[in-house]
Amino acid sequence: MSVQLLAKGQLHDALSHLHAAIDGDPNNYLSYYRRATVYLALGRSRMGLQDLDSTIKLKPDFTAARVQKASVLVKLGRLDEAYIELEKVLQKDPSNEEANTLLRTHNMLKEKYIYAHNNFQSKHYNEVLSVLKDIIEASPWDSSMREMRCETFKAMGDTMSAIVELRTITKLTQDNTGGFLQLASLYYEVGDVDQALSEVRECLKLDPDHKECFSLYKRVKKIAKFTKDAQEYANNKEYTECVSSAKKIIKEEPNEMKIRFIGFDKLCQCEGEAGNPNLAIIACNEALKINDEARIYCDRAEAHILNEDYDSAINDFKAALNKDSNLQRANQGLEKAQKLKKQAGKRDYYKILGVKRNASKREITKAYRSLAQKWHPDHYEGEDKEKAEKMFIDIAAAKEVLTDDEKRAKFDNGEDPLDPEQNHGFGEHGFNPFQHFHFRPRGGFPGGGFPGGDGPFHFKFQFN
Repeated sequence: MSVQLLAKGQLHDALSHLHAAIDGDPNNYLSYYRRATVYLALGRSRMGLQDLDSTIKLKPDFTAARVQKASVLVKLGRLDEAYIELEKVLQKDPSNEEANTLLRTHNMLKEKYIYAHNNFQSKHYNEVLSVLKDIIEASPWDSSMREMRCETFKAMGDTMSAIVELRTITKLTQDNTGGFLQLASLYYEVGDVDQALSEVRECLKLDPDHKECFSLYKRVKKIAKFTKDAQEYANNKEYTECVSSAKKIIKEEPNEMKIRFIGFDKLCQCEGEAGNPNLAIIACNEALKINDEARIYCDRAEAHILNEDYDSAINDFKAALNKDSNLQRANQGLEKAQKLKKQAGKRDYYKILGVKRNASKREITKAYRSLAQKWHPDHYEGEDKEKAEKMFIDIAAAKEVLTDDEKRAKFDNGEDPLDPEQNHGFGEHGFNPFQHFHFRPRGGFPGGGFPGGDGPFHFKFQFN
């Protein structure tokens, strides 16, 4: 029955049937041999070897079992043990083709093992990788050779390849706390905090009292919290809190540069949004020293725009495009910075109200009211009434644009929605500064006061 199940590829069903057969007759060597074959097909080499040993113990002259055992031992890299089994087979049957083939493989591997070790000691890492490829192809279950390849990748600075190798090693060996500790450390080194936390937890599952794993766990868990907090604050536009969490990352990790990059990256994004473009530029500079990424240039360019340094912004967007010519953000940013540079010689509504480019509507309205009261022609203390009238109209225009989300967005992209040259006459939304004031010899604004204001300011003048 088990033979039929094996032939059909129903390995788990065959395994169950063989368990029952062995329980019923523990002295049947063929049942052990067949179960070993199933275990090996399922990749369970340790259990397979145990059953092959049981087979040979029950029937020492069963050549096929010894050849099978030697083959498994070669795949595991246990060459000395494999040689013993092959010798026994060849003493009985010198012409055994499979045994002779395995013996040649054994001899080849012995030579290559020595060659790999010597080149590793001499730091000839490319030679090591070349020979290890052949060894691992013949001995895919040999964790020691994979460990050497992992160390070679690490020595060459290829951390991601070392991680891939380590993941295989932890699957080949049981209870490998050292492997999971290494994995967690390497993931942390490349800045993958969440994966580092996951791997170090696997180590603690195997050994809750593992001192090194527990120490790394506490460290990574703290950084993971700060990183998560910073991202959530950035997503929620709570930029001051984002800055605080980012600074905690940098303070907590003074050495690992990829982790520090996470902190500088977040500072680069959030400092500008928090109204500190100069600090944002400093953080972006530090981030670029670690990871020369296109998006960091875009973040720094946005900070330059807040500083009204449009030439630097243009240069940064161009640098981003040199790294990634398809980066839409950089293309749009470059166009925006060029428009803003052209616009700089014209009316700047932010400067008129004396507010920053990231000012809130509340700040804009407050600045408007203060300036409108100062430049209201009826309250202006200077002699140049025409200047007061012009300033008052400019102040009202600034409020008109900066308190309207759509118009402000246009202005921030380098387009003045009230510029007749750009918007056909008095603006695409029909804004006419004159129609908002209705200046009268004896009245004031319709309803009293000034647009958006609360006080009963009235003045008397007419436009020519």
